Amino acid sequence: MKKILTLVLIFSSFLALGQSKWNGKFEQMDNMLPTPNQYRTGSGEPGPAYWQQKADYKIKVELDDENQRVTGSEVVTYFNNSPSELRYLWIQLDQNVREQDNFGSQSNGSSLPSTVSQIGTTQAQSVLGNTGFDGGFKLMAVKDTKGNDLTYLINRTMMKITLPEPLKSGSSYSFSIDWWYNVNDRAVLGGRSGYEYFKEDGNYLYTIAQFYPRMAVYDDFNGWQNKQFMGSGEFALTFGDFEVEITVPSDHIVGSTGMLQNPKDVLTKQEINRFEKAQKSFDKPVIIVTQKEAESKEKKKSSEKSTWVYHAENVRDFAFASSRKFIWDAQAVKVGNNTPLAMSYYPKEGNPLWERESTKAVVNTLVNYSEMTIDYPYPVAISVHAASIGMEYPMICFNFGRPRPDGTYDDFIKTRMVYVIVHEVGHNFFPMIINSDERQWAWMDEGLDSFLEYLTMKKYYPDLPYNSNSPEAIVPYMKGSKDFMRPIMTNPEQSLQLGPEAYSKPSAALVVLREQVMGPELFDQAFKEYSRRWAFKHPKPADFFRSMEDASAVDLDWFWKGWFYSTDNVDIEVAEVKWFKVAGEQKNLEARVNAQSGNLGEKAGENDGSPFYGQPQEFKLTDSNVGGEYRSEVENDAIRDRFAGKNVYQITFKNNGGLITPLVIEWTYKDGSKEIERIPAEIWRRNESEVTKLFVKDKEVDSVLFDPFKELADVDMENNVFPNKNKRDSRFDKFKKDGN
Repeated sequence: MKKILTLVLIFSSFLALGQSKWNGKFEQMDNMLPTPNQYRTGSGEPGPAYWQQKADYKIKVELDDENQRVTGSEVVTYFNNSPSELRYLWIQLDQNVREQDNFGSQSNGSSLPSTVSQIGTTQAQSVLGNTGFDGGFKLMAVKDTKGNDLTYLINRTMMKITLPEPLKSGSSYSFSIDWWYNVNDRAVLGGRSGYEYFKEDGNYLYTIAQFYPRMAVYDDFNGWQNKQFMGSGEFALTFGDFEVEITVPSDHIVGSTGMLQNPKDVLTKQEINRFEKAQKSFDKPVIIVTQKEAESKEKKKSSEKSTWVYHAENVRDFAFASSRKFIWDAQAVKVGNNTPLAMSYYPKEGNPLWERESTKAVVNTLVNYSEMTIDYPYPVAISVHAASIGMEYPMICFNFGRPRPDGTYDDFIKTRMVYVIVHEVGHNFFPMIINSDERQWAWMDEGLDSFLEYLTMKKYYPDLPYNSNSPEAIVPYMKGSKDFMRPIMTNPEQSLQLGPEAYSKPSAALVVLREQVMGPELFDQAFKEYSRRWAFKHPKPADFFRSMEDASAVDLDWFWKGWFYSTDNVDIEVAEVKWFKVAGEQKNLEARVNAQSGNLGEKAGENDGSPFYGQPQEFKLTDSNVGGEYRSEVENDAIRDRFAGKNVYQITFKNNGGLITPLVIEWTYKDGSKEIERIPAEIWRRNESEVTKLFVKDKEVDSVLFDPFKELADVDMENNVFPNKNKRDSRFDKFKKDGN
């Protein structure tokens, strides 16, 4: 009998591996990632020969408040820091996405409902492909610095300038462009920038971006990143310095990327005094332009003009907002050795919510994101209120969240307003500083930003009804049809559900990685190292993957492959639980097995008060001898004493969803106490579809639950528990019927 039990235990250790179904989920990603080189190393760092281009801009732009038009001229100086000669330059003409018959609308499918009898006017112009809007850049001149015309070719949203002579490595080239375009009405035409018209007082609020021809990125990885702008894939941009003159009606207030250079020319003495006071106010915002003052300007429209001059250094883009409706407040923030100004611009329609919450949210974002990445380096961070938009640019962003017309709001309105400000201000870090390629990889800015948004909201706003970007929140998407999914590693123009696939799924993945796989301390150090390495540079996905592993000593290839390269989900089934007990020397009870599936035992269900049918299967520990060349002896009695009376639970977990995951198990004991046990994901490395593991417990178990806190995005909680009521009832009914 002893030999039989010993052989059973030895065999069960092999049985625990199950019949392995291998899909290579734990194999290394070496063949999936680009080969390390002198520009990008295998550790995820920029290499010793890393280089990137630079583009400086001198821009003069005027906003026509009567005709809603932007007119501008620019001088671009492009620095070729690459080892290659360049015979042409690529310029982005993003406003051309608003041309009639643009590439995006031509390449998008459209249809009417089969039983259509009526359709809204704005929907009609969208699906029928005729907005009636004269959009796109109108180029008036493209010249060199001597006034000579340059040869150029426009391909939809890209313009190729052929250089008179090749631009050699280490050299620079300057050229000028003059243009104008009509500004779009966002309420009718949508868009990341444009204007909002306030019918009640006849005024406009402008959020102006993509307003100038911009250099495309040329790098070691792609050469020119000249993919067409189709609408979903955002921007890839080159760092540089900006000198920008913005001419607007003299009663307008302008918020902009950069620092204002001529406050005495555009602000009143009172506004200047308040602005200077705000730079020393660290506890609360200072109102620079009050609501009363803004309302007064709404009633009068100045025919005079003012020019606001802004400088910005080492930024990848430039945007501004302008309106006579703006209320303006500011507060200083201490971030490391830096003291940036957190500022908000908003019309009266945003109050009282915006005056109470906007700048506070900017402050919270700068502090928390700086702790997770690098200290915020720019002099200002601005939140501008505009209806139904969330969009980001260096130092400035445009955000929704408007109270009801009577000024009231609830927690739902407040939550939406706060989290969009956190998210858009957070984009200063991803991608404005850690400058990824949005046109190709939306998740590298949106996903990382959504993750930090989640952490910031949980830290500073725990009482608000916020549950976005978490493992629990992504479950409805993850359990959906795979026919309507794409992996995270998909270009945004090919994504089927951009919100989950670029924002919330990458965020949920990083929450799992931080909380369940690596632990917060190790994750935070690695994430900060990635941010430090790639601040003011152009990282690619492999640089992120490799940096996180290099700085943590955690092999994460299985994680990236599952979460980022597949559409698998987490669906772990607690398929079988067996209860054993280590017998004392005097015991030799008849063996009984009880489980969710399998032999229920002779006394199953009899008044033992346990969900585990009947009694445990008991086994003895027989003597073992040291073999081979060893001369020592095994302390058999001590080992028997250590395990005597212990409860042994053998659990089989099935991976129905395919996504590799750690195991988080909640044990509930008969005395009512609970215990949480965490098993690393590497338990699946030899069998990706099913694993069996023994757990030794002092107490008798009442129930077992997988993922008790919904931390792992499991899509089916019904099969996570033992005893499973439905399965237990069916098995017990069969037991009674068969009389076994």
